Order: sequence, then structure tokens, then C-alpha cells
Amino acid sequence: MNLPRLRLAHTAHADPAELVIVGCSAEKTPTTTPLPALDLYDGGCVPHLRARLGHLPHQRSRVRFLSAEHGLVTADTHLHTYDRPLDPARAVALRPRVRAQLQADLLTDRIPDDILVIAEPPYLVLLADLLADPHRPRIHWIPDHATGWPEAAKVLDAWGW
Repeated sequence: MNLPRLRLAHTAHADPAELVIVGCSAEKTPTTTPLPALDLYDGGCVPHLRARLGHLPHQRSRVRFLSAEHGLVTADTHLHTYDRPLDPARAVALRPRVRAQLQADLLTDRIPDDILVIAEPPYLVLLADLLADPHRPRIHWIPDHATGWPEAAKVLDAWGW
């Protein structure tokens, strides 16, 4: 599959902009009504992330989740509980959707100077177009969603989050 690259025009900002992208977790809050993604996902680093910035509207608005079911969603996208693991075939199938969602998201909002990605390696397939873009922001990758929180917290500390 040959997808066009994201088209990012990197520009310097007076105020740095950051973005957090987190792989979804198998652990979810059981619910019969949709919950915001930041409240639905309940595994790995998500409880720490929620406790740290869930009550801060600006930071919360700069969080995205890579969902094996839905592609790229915001922290406030309302979702039902679901069970869909990300396998290689699903990652390849979702890649064009994530690319389009990320393109629209980054062109609507400020292109970040830094992106913190907290996700296992299979989720990087979903971000392949971003990673291949020569104008991509700085990427801080933490490959262990379950135990990588201390490293993620250091990045957030450096951002003043």
C-alpha cells in the first residue's frame, strides 16, 4: 500500500505546542453509555495520564488515542466499551484512516513542536506517514504502555504539563 505522506509545513511558534498520542488499552471501563476516551481506557499509563491532566482542559485537548476500533480519537471522543486488539492486518487497514484523521487534526490545530507517543510497536504502523514526514515534529517514543509512565512523566515535566 503506497500512501501519500502527511504534508506538514513546519513553522516556528512563539509558544511551543505539544501533543500526546497514546495506544488504546485492553482494559476499559465497562459502560452501557459512551464515555470520553480518556475516561474509558483504564490500562497501562492511562490512569496516570488521566490523574495528571484529565482536569486541565488545554492539556486534555492535546491528547489523542490510537484505537484499534476507531483510529485516532481525541481524549473527549465518546466511545462505548469494545474489545478489538490491534493485529498487523488491522494496523495496515487503519493506517489510511489514521493518516487522514491526523492530517485533518494537525491542519485544524497547531502543528506540534513535540509529540509524545506512548504505544507499543504495532501502533507505530498507524503513525508511519507521520514518522516518514521530513517536517515531522520531534517524536518522543515510549514503547511500553504498561511500565513507561515514569519516562512519559519526565517528558511531560519538561513541557511544563
